Amino acid sequence: MSASSDRRRLIVALDGPASSGKSSVGAAAAAELSYRFCDTGLLYRALTWIALERGVALDDVPAIVALVPEIGLGDAGDGRLARVVVGGEDITAVARSPQVDVRVSEVARHGPVRAALLPVQRALAVDGGIIMAGRDIGTVVLPDADLKLYLDATAEERARRRAAERGLDPTGPEAAAILEALRARDATDGGRVVAPLRIGPDAVVLRTDGAAFETTVARVVQAIRAAEAARSEAAGR
Repeated sequence: MSASSDRRRLIVALDGPASSGKSSVGAAAAAELSYRFCDTGLLYRALTWIALERGVALDDVPAIVALVPEIGLGDAGDGRLARVVVGGEDITAVARSPQVDVRVSEVARHGPVRAALLPVQRALAVDGGIIMAGRDIGTVVLPDADLKLYLDATAEERARRRAAERGLDPTGPEAAAILEALRARDATDGGRVVAPLRIGPDAVVLRTDGAAFETTVARVVQAIRAAEAARSEAAGR
């Protein structure tokens, strides 16, 4: 999917490991730029919820693929495509439940499932003016995105942030468990055969260790505005 030369607002791919801040940073940057924002993980959560609700085995790949036409993402009212809709019903709350959280990776690892969701994700991005976040957006979903960003941070930094969000003792056993879980997730995401987490050769890497949230948002906004300016300059030649 290549962007048309007269489209000023960009298609932006925002990738990174678990808990790197893609969703919060991407949503904040999109709001500042009046872009739409999409966290593609919601699509996998929706599929997981439907499968669990209907008693579909999470390793029954054809049955899960058959559920894809039933799901959709709606505007939450602020430009974020954050409403999960199944058959006209808003299931956003249950799609984000802990029960789905612990099972969603079982659905997301299936190649045919990821392939079935590709046209859904690409259709959301086709008109530009969107930041789409995930783990394989720039490398698989939107390989021709106008700008590819990769938010990176060490597992220790990401675990520290998550523990702080939950008000946990950073030296306690719960914080240690978070770090262990993130390291395991990194190994799974980076080692899977289908669409592994990796930094694309043309991605701009933003390392965020020690950076305040507002600083990271500003860096993302700056990168997008610079790419917009470059596009406008090229179009005027």
